[in-house]
Amino acid sequence: MKDYFISIFYSEEDECYVADVPDLRGCSAFGDTPEEALAELQIAKALWLEVAREHGDPIPEPRYRPVIYQAAG
Repeated sequence: MKDYFISIFYSEEDECYVADVPDLRGCSAFGDTPEEALAELQIAKALWLEVAREHGDPIPEPRYRPVIYQAAG
């Protein structure tokens, strides 16, 4: 099974790390470290998917992929 892309970045505005799943609208979490944000996001993602299933909402396939640049050689 494919998994969802996770983005982790530092937010100056929130003064913490933010982790989110672009394919799952509104699925994000915060932490004092990237690892903490990721751990919190794993919980948020599981709950997001659980609620979607309970309500019969569609669950999107993982499709977001970051752009990967390669140096010209």
